[in-house]
Amino acid sequence: MVGTSENNMMTKWIFSALLFVSLTPALWGQVCERLQETGSSTVSITAAKVVPAGSFTVPGGRREVSNLPAFCRVVAKLKPTADSDIGVEVWLPVENWNGKFLAVGSGGWGGTIAYDAMMDALRRGYATSATDDGHTGGSASFIVGHPEKFVDFAYRAEREMTVEAKMLVKAFYGREPRYSYRNGCSGGGREGLIQAARYPDEFDGIIAGDPANVRRNAWALWLANKAFKDPADYIPPSKYPMIHEAVLAACDANDGLKDGLIENPETCHVDFGKLGCKDNKDGADCLTARQVQTAKTIISPATGAKGEVYFPRVEPGTELEWARLAGGPAPGTLFLDQFRYVVYQDPNWDWRTFDLDRDAAKANAIDKGVDEMEPNLSAFVKSNGKLILYHGWADQQVAPGSTVEFYKAASRESGGSSSSSDWMRLYMVPGMGHCGGGEGPGTFDKISLIEQWVEHGKAPEEVVASHRTAGKVDRTRPLCPYPKVARYKGSGSVDEAANFACVAAK
Repeated sequence: MVGTSENNMMTKWIFSALLFVSLTPALWGQVCERLQETGSSTVSITAAKVVPAGSFTVPGGRREVSNLPAFCRVVAKLKPTADSDIGVEVWLPVENWNGKFLAVGSGGWGGTIAYDAMMDALRRGYATSATDDGHTGGSASFIVGHPEKFVDFAYRAEREMTVEAKMLVKAFYGREPRYSYRNGCSGGGREGLIQAARYPDEFDGIIAGDPANVRRNAWALWLANKAFKDPADYIPPSKYPMIHEAVLAACDANDGLKDGLIENPETCHVDFGKLGCKDNKDGADCLTARQVQTAKTIISPATGAKGEVYFPRVEPGTELEWARLAGGPAPGTLFLDQFRYVVYQDPNWDWRTFDLDRDAAKANAIDKGVDEMEPNLSAFVKSNGKLILYHGWADQQVAPGSTVEFYKAASRESGGSSSSSDWMRLYMVPGMGHCGGGEGPGTFDKISLIEQWVEHGKAPEEVVASHRTAGKVDRTRPLCPYPKVARYKGSGSVDEAANFACVAAK
């Protein structure tokens, strides 16, 4: 039997050998399995095994994935507090590691491992990690009676995951990653910004898309009460295409080009009264007086009794997706859960009793210092971190103006002698929905952008994005660093990015 000291010596020898020789598959397997011995009183490594190339089965969905390289898959449970139960996976390429680490974020209330994002990172050669944010399932019910789990969800799970992942990277490869990045959208975007504020030295570069500021949930319930609590206010989805065409007619040409996209919705102001039904008799091609008011409310900011704005508006151009917030018959659980489980801790709380001034104040008091995005990123700037923000102008779930607000606040509050453009860029994407989709070109290689900026000092400027239909690219368009916008040069196809230039917004 091999003693403990001999085990330790063998482990050290195998890890050190990585610095000098190319290991056989069998030895890679031994190194991977040895990682199971690196646990501690707060870290339990439940599995560590090499997954051969092309043989990964996604847990739960039983989906077979055949285009992945071989990797060491580490599954762990982290317990930084007695009430914590944080699930984590860390994937380590067996061959062709690029020397870098990429953490990927969660969406909504977490509760699952972001396998698709991890697979993308692995294909790029990254060591990568993800967490379930401290629970399983998409509901926020786990928070009731468990305040530590709320902290885990807000930021601690992501932090503990990153610390453990970097330790495993060093143990497996014998050295730390050359660069560390983070990528996430929606809830993952929010997580990235919170990590940048709390742990400014953690990542060299962060990508944060459509960040779901927690104030969004109060806005969503305010809108639900305005849009469908009373059936007379409800706009049936069958009318959305008619409303969308009216919005395009009013605003599509504001940028000098009629192409089915609203380049800058901030300049769009629509008179829905023109869609009113004659004699207030409801019809498929018109809006009743109450529906006109609902349409106006949807593209208006959430405003309190004294006129203070709690959250920006859904922008014009989102009409085809209004059902996400205004489709009823009840608010989406993603939004509702904050109030029934976090604020009131009552699963039977009635959303119809929501009051913006009262309930937003209660939510903000709970979120303050725990799950809010702090725009003062001075320490992140000082550590030479780089931040890429992006948001779809046609986001139907998180008002795009909230990211514009954050960008302006971060530019103003993060201090230092350098310009915000030296460390932060914002790309507002015309026609793109929440984290993707929609009528506009919203697909672009964000990871390559942050790599070029961090590793080669090449700050992103004009970025070409694409749109696909049935898998085929049918439109490209430049995305411009905010506040610049894309303008047509006057000739050539309106579906080709080369025929546009980034200019100052009028």
